[in-house]
Amino acid sequence: TDYGSSLTVSLPAALQPHQPFQIIVRYTTADGPAIWWLDPELTYGNAKPFVFTQGHSVCNRSFFPCFDTPAVKCTYSATVKAPAGIQVLMSATQSTYLEEEGVYQFYMEYPVPAYLVALVAGDLIHADIGPRSRVWAEPCLLPTAISKLSGMVERWLTAAESLYGPYIWGRYDIVFLPPSFPIVAMENPCLTFIISSILESDEFLIIDVIHEVAHSWFGNAVTNATWEEMWLSEGLATYAQRRITTETYGAAFTCLETAFRLDALHRQMKLLGEDNPVSKLQVKLEPGVNPSNLMNLFTYEKGYCFVYYLSQLCGDPRHFDSFLRAYIEKYKFTSVVAQDLLDSFLNFFPELKEQCVESKAGLEFERWLNATGPPLAEPDLSQGSSLTRPVEMLFKLWTTEPLDSLAAASSVDLTKWRTFQTVLFLDRLLDGSPLPHEVIKKLSECYSSQLDSMNAEIRIRWLQIVVRNDYYPDLYKVRRFLENQMSRMYTIPLYEDLCTGTLKSFALEIFYQTQNQLHPNLRKTIQQILSQGLNPLPAIDTTAVTTETPAMVLEDKVSEATNGAISLRDVNVSA
Repeated sequence: TDYGSSLTVSLPAALQPHQPFQIIVRYTTADGPAIWWLDPELTYGNAKPFVFTQGHSVCNRSFFPCFDTPAVKCTYSATVKAPAGIQVLMSATQSTYLEEEGVYQFYMEYPVPAYLVALVAGDLIHADIGPRSRVWAEPCLLPTAISKLSGMVERWLTAAESLYGPYIWGRYDIVFLPPSFPIVAMENPCLTFIISSILESDEFLIIDVIHEVAHSWFGNAVTNATWEEMWLSEGLATYAQRRITTETYGAAFTCLETAFRLDALHRQMKLLGEDNPVSKLQVKLEPGVNPSNLMNLFTYEKGYCFVYYLSQLCGDPRHFDSFLRAYIEKYKFTSVVAQDLLDSFLNFFPELKEQCVESKAGLEFERWLNATGPPLAEPDLSQGSSLTRPVEMLFKLWTTEPLDSLAAASSVDLTKWRTFQTVLFLDRLLDGSPLPHEVIKKLSECYSSQLDSMNAEIRIRWLQIVVRNDYYPDLYKVRRFLENQMSRMYTIPLYEDLCTGTLKSFALEIFYQTQNQLHPNLRKTIQQILSQGLNPLPAIDTTAVTTETPAMVLEDKVSEATNGAISLRDVNVSA
């Protein structure tokens, strides 16, 4: 029932081949995986209700009748009636509003797969942040969104166009959604959805938006024809994202972010095992399996490593940029399989085809696609050494015995570091936890007050270190953090860690105090985490709970399979 049932329409026998025909389906949609209704209390403004949809990957069949596969693309139009004071937006190239009737009309003039049809409605206002971009947010959030993104999106779009050709969607607008949005970001054409919680983490915001910008070419214009090859969208978008960041922020920053993500990939590999079939780029999708269960860091980072390897075969990334421009031009508004990409690559570079690079021992294209385990080759990140070396040195000071060098380690001022440096350092401490008590005590003395003033991406990692090391003096900070968080990405990792160790009763106490401020879907997920190994929890009203979105199912399945060892930060789905 999670995936609905097929609707079969018998066509008249007299219908001629290629003869146009029209089918009208009258339907009513109830609560379903795609549609998220929020009471005013679950928004930042607490003033008006809010609704948004999340179609990736097979949820939009609960929103409207459709061919719910990325292999089928079409244009669409929609008419939406809304109460006065509620702003409605959709992922469309054209929109009009008839105020006297309270009716919005939308039209997407380019063919898109069903999962990219998206709607949001609520107390939203906008501001222009560039010649073809505006940001939408609740009134209390808009000034922050403007300050973070004004002028930036046009800079990123221009850089992307210089690499991959014209931006074909007209406008590039962004809407910031309440913390209940189940993933970080979604590349809906013309209207990127982003969770508002990420606004406080500047570097993560930059990367997430640029990743969605890259999807305008890779994923939206040219789409993977099957969910078994999601890397064709995510791996290429990640590669394009890093080409854009290199052009706008330099190679060192790009290498730092890549090192952080590859660290996470190897962490996931260690936990899932190198023989796990989900580590293939061409994953076998068994009947009844939700495609989003296959979304993981291999889709992004192993896919990226393969694309990077192809770029290295060309000798110059600019030559590869030229190929990707031609690839986009050839296949835009269609869906492709891996062989389309690889055949186009070899035809574009006949000299590489003559060298039989696709069959190079140990690096065969077929092996890249179908071998389990880590990437067959990884990028050279030496250009980021000025940023990664201090992280490696500090981690070594804190973890190498004898611990005579803690004085030198304690003199490092993390407030002068980039966010990605700090999270890379904390992730490595997390990997090494539990740490000796002397070390965790000294870490707290040195850094805890510094970290308190930093963004949530940093703070949650420090608090996970606190929990995994049972460091009771800082537990009050865990409580304070969870009392102020409504986002899945900043609650689930801590609850998983609390319930894996000796602090489940502490987690229960916090949950009962804060459950009313959480979306019913998130509340249900945390209840499941807390219930593992306990007597059933007292019943919680879940009448408003809808079926969880694919991204939520992914995180639950992964956590369950590894006893909570993988938290959301390791999966960090940015669709």
